[in-house]
Amino acid sequence: MKTATNKKETTAKATAKSTSTTKTATKAGVTKPKSDAASGLTELFEDGLKDIYWAEKALTKALPKMAKNATSKELIDALNNHLTETEGQISRLEQVFELAGQKATAKKCDAMAGLIEEGNGILEETEIGVVRDAGIIAACQKIEHYEIATYGTLRQFAETLGMSEAASLLEQTLEEEKGADKALTIVAVNAVNFEAAEAN
Repeated sequence: MKTATNKKETTAKATAKSTSTTKTATKAGVTKPKSDAASGLTELFEDGLKDIYWAEKALTKALPKMAKNATSKELIDALNNHLTETEGQISRLEQVFELAGQKATAKKCDAMAGLIEEGNGILEETEIGVVRDAGIIAACQKIEHYEIATYGTLRQFAETLGMSEAASLLEQTLEEEKGADKALTIVAVNAVNFEAAEAN
């Protein structure tokens, strides 16, 4: 009887210790959420919309600067074409906000701010001409890849939430971003990269 009781006590203590250790380990690396943190997919979706809305608006200022610093006619045309697309994408996002029953609101996108800053750094670190053009393409494609990932995620969120019209609008923008990325690749592969290599 005594032995059985001791075994039970030992097991209970071990279990309690294990649970305590698990709780401590879990808390150690976990970030505490803000008071207004998203608690459901709808809120996460809306936060994502605010983020990319800011990003697209910031791009309408960044793209003209890139175009002014480019020398390749094909690159300038690709940047200007995407500026027109970006303006349309902003309008499309405003429609998505409306479908979600929300006012179109921008929230600073740290990722896009960093990518634009990196692009500005490339302008300062390259000579005017084909080498700078190659740098501009690299910077812009990083931006496109970020946007492709973002719009792909938001479209999937919209589908999951049963917002088929919003998903369709986001799909249109996703395809435009893929097209812009492809256009930049064509400019790089057909001319700019080779000319930049010869400039060494």
